Amino acid sequence: MLKGLEKEKDMTKFIELKDKYRKQAEELVSKMTIEEVASQLKYDAPSIERLGVDYYNWWNEGLHGLARGGTATVFPQAIGLASMFDEKMLFDIAEVISTEARAKYNESTRLGDHDIYKGITLWSPNINIFRDPRWGRGQETYGEDPYLTSELGLAFINGLQGDGEHMKVAACAKHFAVHSGPEQGRHEFDAIATPKDLEETYLPAFEVAVKEGNVETVMGAYNRMNGEPCCGSEYLLAKTLRGKWGFDGHVVSDCWAIRDFHENHMVTKTATESAALALNNGCDLNCGCVYLQLLNALEEGLITEEQLRESAIRLFTTRAKLGMFDKKTEYDELGLFDVETEDSKDLSYLASVNSQVLLKNDGILPLNLEKYDTIGVIGPTASSVDVLYGNYNGTASETVTNIEGIRRVVDGEARILYSEGSHLYRDRVQFLGQPGDRLSEAVAVAKKSDVVIMCLGLDASIEGEEGDTGNAFAAGDKLNLYLPECQRELYEKVAEVGKPIVLVINTGSAMDVSNEAKSANAIIQSWYSGAFGGLALADVIFGNVSPSGKLPVTVSYDGTLPEFTNYSMKGRTYRYLKGEALYPFGYGLSYADFKYDNLKVSDVIERDDLSVDISVSVNVANDGDYDADEIVEVYINNNIDEKVYNGKNDDYTSNIDVDNQPKYSLCGFKRVSIDAGESKNVELKLSKKAFTTVLENGERVLLKGKYKLYVGTSQPDERSVKLTGKKPLEVEVEIS
Repeated sequence: MLKGLEKEKDMTKFIELKDKYRKQAEELVSKMTIEEVASQLKYDAPSIERLGVDYYNWWNEGLHGLARGGTATVFPQAIGLASMFDEKMLFDIAEVISTEARAKYNESTRLGDHDIYKGITLWSPNINIFRDPRWGRGQETYGEDPYLTSELGLAFINGLQGDGEHMKVAACAKHFAVHSGPEQGRHEFDAIATPKDLEETYLPAFEVAVKEGNVETVMGAYNRMNGEPCCGSEYLLAKTLRGKWGFDGHVVSDCWAIRDFHENHMVTKTATESAALALNNGCDLNCGCVYLQLLNALEEGLITEEQLRESAIRLFTTRAKLGMFDKKTEYDELGLFDVETEDSKDLSYLASVNSQVLLKNDGILPLNLEKYDTIGVIGPTASSVDVLYGNYNGTASETVTNIEGIRRVVDGEARILYSEGSHLYRDRVQFLGQPGDRLSEAVAVAKKSDVVIMCLGLDASIEGEEGDTGNAFAAGDKLNLYLPECQRELYEKVAEVGKPIVLVINTGSAMDVSNEAKSANAIIQSWYSGAFGGLALADVIFGNVSPSGKLPVTVSYDGTLPEFTNYSMKGRTYRYLKGEALYPFGYGLSYADFKYDNLKVSDVIERDDLSVDISVSVNVANDGDYDADEIVEVYINNNIDEKVYNGKNDDYTSNIDVDNQPKYSLCGFKRVSIDAGESKNVELKLSKKAFTTVLENGERVLLKGKYKLYVGTSQPDERSVKLTGKKPLEVEVEIS
């Protein structure tokens, strides 16, 4: 189906296709008995042979590569992809995922295999806001900023769904809404969010996915939001999603979330009542088994046959869009040879390169092999394949771990010594060993080495989703922001040797490495870095490429965050942070030296829908010795001052909390490649809602006055300026 197109003729075709597939679904559902209709509202929908309807399992995943269905191209985890700040590459990655999903679907369908994880309805992307770094599933998101999340989510959805006569695969925006941990207790937790925080932070990415991306599916969250279970919320599903935004796709519950209505949330008394509550508010598909009670709910008068048939029509409209009832589609020729191709592996490697974030460099990087005869590689993540994958992953036929990547790049020019150093989180590697049983080996390696590359971090076995991890700590969440104690002890012992240290961190979230940063000569945030993450890391370390990633999250000091279960944005993320960050959102160093000048702003065009058309242009010169990518960032000062209240806007002042406004917000970004000695003029179109203010009651308004824009390599905060040595350019824009 045609997605996100602007030309009028294309939108006309898009509407015509929607109508065509809706009518196809209506005709098919009209021939079903009510028992058959009810059976189709469960994720493992049975076949209806007399109507030519095959069994179909709706549950499939594609977060950062086709997941859980065998061999596939494995890209960096979503949080790593976010650090690229690159919508074009997100689109390209999603296209690969959709191609592989179609190819696998074609192959398995031909063999009569309709099992889970082999379909073309992908429950991705996860566009929740990573509001708290302790959340284990934050690795699945695009970070903490609603604008960045909106843009990357939109690109990913468009890449998945395609622009053909048929939809290539159906994307799913999840988890709607206000879902960001804690994992422990998510089945009974009530997330309290103010109208302002909803409109300003938690809902924008979903609104963009629906209105601009025409996303086919929305998945509800496990938790309640302001008292209502999200998968049966009148406010979220009926009033906002379908009413306010006009969503006409289908809604799916998170898996077994509807069961929580009566077992944990206690908002209903029976499974029958839970099924009715979900269906009545617009949840069409149950990942779980509570919808086995739908016929009982119908018999008791809790739902109507019309409601059942409407949900089935929505589901069969999706299947019709995907071409399941047509003799052929434009994707039928895709097959096994289209999975994990050389091109897709090259793209995975490039994504791994572009997602590396250089947090510290005292000049040691890139390492010059002419200076070092012996390189020590130490740490539990050095030879780990798991840190390449993250969660919700596929299986790559070829992987390159950190140490393997280092060996490939060094290629015999230096001796490599290795020690695991410690377990990932236990106090010993060998069960029969003493605590710290690998420490002496690690110290010996450090003493014999000229430079040490320390590989520390986590993996998805201890950081991830509740029930999906083997976590010994907090159901997938982190109890604090520090590395596991055994790894901290390992680092201290190695640091005492006094050799130069390059610290590599493989995690899906921000870690407080302030103690390690005191002695580390360089720090690289490598994330869960994809099948070729180790090679990408090594190419960055040894200067074959310049690092270019920027942080999509704030790296905070442990103990400075609000209570985990408090969903207020006050004190959270770079927009509301009161203190100083260890490493700020949008920050990342390069081997190049970028200079900004000649900042210009286009004419301001104010529209009736509160949006503003405006673009900025700036000259960016690479005065360094390395060809490199730069991410140009634009922020707007959101502080409210007296100038904004003048004239007709006086009525709004009683509904504005001056102390509850973002300091500034990201409103534009662009990745650009600039060779050494080259300069480019970069133009960025800013977010249409950049100049709006969200009142305490959730109303979004355009207040008149002067607004300041900052354009540069980072945020305008003091910490970023100190770390980069560069201050963004500034310009004032007046809304009249």
